[in-house]
Amino acid sequence: MSEGTLQSTPNNTTKPLRIAVLVSGNGSNLQVLIDAMQAGALPIEIVGVVSNRDDAYAITRAQQANIPVAVLSHTESGKRMGIKNFETHASAQLVAWQPNLIVLAGFMRVLSAAFIDNSTATMINLHPALLPAYKGLDTHQRAIQAGERYHGCSIHVVTAELDAGQVLTQGLLNVNPKDTADSLQTRVQKLEHQLLPWTILLLAKGVLPLNANDKLPDTTSHLQVLPLKLFLDN
Repeated sequence: MSEGTLQSTPNNTTKPLRIAVLVSGNGSNLQVLIDAMQAGALPIEIVGVVSNRDDAYAITRAQQANIPVAVLSHTESGKRMGIKNFETHASAQLVAWQPNLIVLAGFMRVLSAAFIDNSTATMINLHPALLPAYKGLDTHQRAIQAGERYHGCSIHVVTAELDAGQVLTQGLLNVNPKDTADSLQTRVQKLEHQLLPWTILLLAKGVLPLNANDKLPDTTSHLQVLPLKLFLDN
């Protein structure tokens, strides 16, 4: 559908899309959203960040931007927090923040069907492969071993089945003959940094449905069937 990044100046009268972000690691995609929010390039308000790891650098990124953070990694006794305990606390925090959209950006825990089904808002996940191919882990190495010509990343609606929800957008690039898993990961991450804000802009503008059960609005009937594509030539 598009080559390069989608550039748009948000309407100042548009109510910002309230976003909560779930993270586990470095948080480079969170930083992209923070930068876009602060620059006024996206009509969003990041209302909070939930981390399941207390050593995630994403926590520092959020704190430096004065964004509320909930670190749900260990219990008061010092034991690692189990998934049910994590979900109980995360659900309460999300209810308090009342986001319009929940973004999983490098979040490395598998959430239960009950948590997903009872979520306060639609959840989307950024996956480093062209779904439905290469669900799960080690996507870059698997793509190289299979001799894929194209690789990339996908943003999909989170469902109880792993990496199986509706794919909203995808970013594509060519796999170079000399690519290793590490070099391909680096290139795909740069593409992720374009795809995520582009997708959220489409959601904020109503080009993509914000609620998983909604249909595309009539104004987008001329668009191709989902997923929408973002191409990167390098």
